[in-house]
Amino acid sequence: MCRNIKTLFNFEPPATEDEIHASALQFVRKLSGFNAPSKANEEAFNRAVAEVSASAHKLLTSLHIHAPTRDREVEAEKARERSRARFG
Repeated sequence: MCRNIKTLFNFEPPATEDEIHASALQFVRKLSGFNAPSKANEEAFNRAVAEVSASAHKLLTSLHIHAPTRDREVEAEKARERSRARFG
């Protein structure tokens, strides 16, 4: 799994289109093994990014949860603290 893909669901404020697109791009890069595709593969690569982005958006808007919404800043601080504890 891609470590750089962040959880986008159940945050306040909700994930933006740019965040969803960036996640889709990272996912397609991981699957294809290309950071940037060749001209011959560019159309297929971009189509895959658009399709994954659309599917991710559909998923995020259709999910329901009973847990309280998480605050992005609080979660970011928790991640920084875990990083400091792990790496010093």
